[in-house]
Amino acid sequence: MSAFDIRDLLEATGPLDAQASATRRSGAVPLAETVAPGPAAISPLVVAGLVRAIECVLICSLGALLHVLMLRGRVPFGVTYAGIIGLISVTTVALVQASGGYRLSAFRAFIKTSIRLIAAWSTTFLMVAAVLVLAKVADHYSRLWLGAFFGTGLAALLIGRFALAHVIDAQTRAGRFDRRTAIVGGGKPAEDLIGALESQNDSGIRIVGVFDDRNVDRSSDVVAGHPKLGNVDDLVSYARHARLDLIVFTIPITAEARILQMLAKLWVLPIDIRLSAHAAKLRLRPRSYSYLGSVPVLDVFDRPIADWDVVMKAVFDRCVGLLMLVALSPVMLAVALAVRLTSRGPILFRQKRHGFNNELIEVFKFRSMYVDQCDAGASRMVTRHDPRVTPVGRFIRKTSLDELPQLFNVLKGDLSLVGPRPHALQAKAANTLYDQVVDGYFARHKVKPGITGWAQVNGWRGETDTSEKLQRRVEHDLYYIENWSVLLDLQILLTTPFALLKTENAY
Repeated sequence: MSAFDIRDLLEATGPLDAQASATRRSGAVPLAETVAPGPAAISPLVVAGLVRAIECVLICSLGALLHVLMLRGRVPFGVTYAGIIGLISVTTVALVQASGGYRLSAFRAFIKTSIRLIAAWSTTFLMVAAVLVLAKVADHYSRLWLGAFFGTGLAALLIGRFALAHVIDAQTRAGRFDRRTAIVGGGKPAEDLIGALESQNDSGIRIVGVFDDRNVDRSSDVVAGHPKLGNVDDLVSYARHARLDLIVFTIPITAEARILQMLAKLWVLPIDIRLSAHAAKLRLRPRSYSYLGSVPVLDVFDRPIADWDVVMKAVFDRCVGLLMLVALSPVMLAVALAVRLTSRGPILFRQKRHGFNNELIEVFKFRSMYVDQCDAGASRMVTRHDPRVTPVGRFIRKTSLDELPQLFNVLKGDLSLVGPRPHALQAKAANTLYDQVVDGYFARHKVKPGITGWAQVNGWRGETDTSEKLQRRVEHDLYYIENWSVLLDLQILLTTPFALLKTENAY
């Protein structure tokens, strides 16, 4: 379900009623001040992919090394041995995958996994031996090499899995693989769902608490042993200050208006949101559901960039960002020198802005204003012929050269090369703060902000002096978030220089 679809529905529901805000416990300490951030998450999908790749490389490297040690100078390596080593590595990985050996639970259970690994490795060599005999090429390979490859390869895989089991066990105990989950709703449905989730040993679900908008007399403070931490407003605050991976609604699907009112506040979070189908009387086809272990749920929102997408975007940002920094360093040095020689004060201007999940980050820019008139909060928008802007500043702002130091933010990990532009905290459109102009404005922060973005290359760059301009910019940002890909990032980067030629709104 897309953000635009849900927002259209939410507009018809109106704001949450006063009862929701009345459920806050009087005298309670603000939730955000009492929440522990939680350990950083590790994606099981990424771990499984890395283990799969490492074992494949290990097998190939070991086969080549044994050939060097045992056969160098007597038997050429060539395509013959390279092909059989590749066949052994690919077949082994495929068989281990088919047996479930790349699941997180398998990484922890060394004994059980060892049996699967021995079976897969042995089956691979039997299959390879059969192929060599049937193809009548067995005489082209050293039996001594094959025997050594079998023994040392199996030993290397078992030693690696033994070490991996200890690492995975330690990270599991630290909570790095948990899907930290908030339950929305209370009563019997919440109790049944929590019971079903906690009855599964390997679901990976860790319930952090229950959130319910109903009055205290209709919603108990403890549900199935888990505390009620507040209402939906508290849940938003919790998700901004602590790690939260999943939100599950136990509210009946028939309570559509109530669910939509809550989603109006929650969809801006970079978190998976699901509707529990555990106790629903309506039964859909199995493919209509996703599952938390064996518990069926209906998908509402997915975190836009997760698992391998996070890795791909991070690698892309840092590799391309470093290349750009090297290539543009002469330009940056020239701008820095111009700023230094034409006005007193520091070369760089530092400004607090909202980053991923509304986290405050410090963004670097070349200083474009007189030092005694710099506006760190951007409470007053820069306009055409603004007297606060220096002559050099006017040029570098029009050409966006003032943004180049943000390449250091990219290498630091605060920004991406491509993403929604991070706005200043007090930025306004029509004298109104941005988040008060556009509903769901903070949904832009479901991904890291970027130096350039889809809105900028589509003409929505520069001054946002009207609510319509801001609305259009946010719509383009949300389109980018929903349709992200590495190819889209490349397209935006390649288009950005041409977009910079349009300077009518840049002051």
